[in-house]
Amino acid sequence: MVMYVMSVQEVILFAVDLFETEGRGEFKCPRCGVEISPDDTTENVYKILDVAMKEDRLDKVILECNKCGSRIHLTGFNLLTK
Repeated sequence: MVMYVMSVQEVILFAVDLFETEGRGEFKCPRCGVEISPDDTTENVYKILDVAMKEDRLDKVILECNKCGSRIHLTGFNLLTK
């Protein structure tokens, strides 16, 4: 008999629209409040899990906060083409 033991970690999803942020695209994690900045390239604060394209433009970026584990769906990239 083989038994698999799996730990289930709660993942909380949030959506952040760039249109609703101020500044240069930085925002606070909706769950823990850590600042997430597009200028941070270290992956100490967050990591990019997926990038979604629509036709030939950026549609959505899915991030994971390294502090609390929340998944953040970042949208509003259509503003970049205007």
